[in-house]
Amino acid sequence: MTNNAGSLWGADGTLRHVGEPSWLTNDFLQTLMKAFEDAGFQIYAVGGCVRDTIFNRHVSDVDLSTDALPEDTTRIIESLEFRREAWKAIPTGVEHGTITAVAPYGGGTFEITTYRTDAQTDGRHATVAFSKNIEDDAMRRDFTINAFYADREGRVRDIVGGSTDLAARMVRFIGDPVERIQEDYLRILRFFRFIATLGTYKNGIDRDGLAACAMLADGLKGVSRERIGAEMTRLIADPDAAPVLGAMEQSGVLLRILPGASVLTLARLIDLEEQYLIEGRMIPPSDVATRLAALGCEDVADRLRLSKADARKVELVKLEAGKTTPPHELGYRYGYWTAVHCLLLRWASLLQPFDEAALEDIRLGAEATFPIVAADLMPAISGKALGDKLKQLEALWIEARFSVSKEELLKKL
Repeated sequence: MTNNAGSLWGADGTLRHVGEPSWLTNDFLQTLMKAFEDAGFQIYAVGGCVRDTIFNRHVSDVDLSTDALPEDTTRIIESLEFRREAWKAIPTGVEHGTITAVAPYGGGTFEITTYRTDAQTDGRHATVAFSKNIEDDAMRRDFTINAFYADREGRVRDIVGGSTDLAARMVRFIGDPVERIQEDYLRILRFFRFIATLGTYKNGIDRDGLAACAMLADGLKGVSRERIGAEMTRLIADPDAAPVLGAMEQSGVLLRILPGASVLTLARLIDLEEQYLIEGRMIPPSDVATRLAALGCEDVADRLRLSKADARKVELVKLEAGKTTPPHELGYRYGYWTAVHCLLLRWASLLQPFDEAALEDIRLGAEATFPIVAADLMPAISGKALGDKLKQLEALWIEARFSVSKEELLKKL
């Protein structure tokens, strides 16, 4: 591989080469792809790894696409070894043509999927047919920026003409947006998520795609809450979530999945997050549960199938946002970061400004330890009276901002 960054693009504006990113030059991936080529098959790295390389984003997963059938893929993988240790082939989605190759010695995992077309779909699940044509595989993908194929040498095939969109950082459906969405209604949320995570809303949102999402939003009712929750939590965690969620609200998509939700408080929350300073560096204390709480949907935890921990966090920050618990007590009862989240949501809800002094109060509480234990009051006090007295002394200690000593507290018995 000899191409450099200056020769990635052709004179006609088409992406021609992905360069030499570390994921592509990886010895295990090179060995795997060469094995397919030696067996007479095509194999390409496809989708996000190519897109994110051009966007200078971290690549965590490399997906591969091939004209080899699943049984051929399995055979090739299992023929490989490294230092006498064999590779493993895991049939993670064999019915859809996907086999996961597991390299020995922690060399990584690679999902390899046979070229395919959607033979039949109900908008949620697709029955696929395998194909020998890469063009069929490209046309069944969702967005033009997700349909680039890079071979082992880094040479790129742009089959759907996505280079213009990639250069413009534009998220656009392949072909007819209505048809793409009707194949899988979750693509509505993926449309907005990619706009947020890639920051492309700054260049505008594709009108045809946005119109199709608005028109077909009712189709999300047939998508499982688990799938919707996975997309929404990824979207709302992004720094640029507010403007994109605003577009979802205006198009009616947000209300289809979270009735009663509004982006206004969330936008204020994110603005407050960005004002948080540590050692002169901007470190936004963003938290998915707190951001979801800011949307205002009463049953957000159930609608998005949140984990029990996230569901509890949503209820806690909403509860404390509506109370007047002082910052030092929040820090003592919930720990530093949870207290910060409670306070940020309170400020956002009540249109209050960022208060840096309150963070010191939170830290004071988070580092405080109640000096009295039950043994200090026994045997003179026991049973329910013991618990009540401990709570009473703790309340006095908190009210005094933790300044009352153990000896002074015991004198109040």
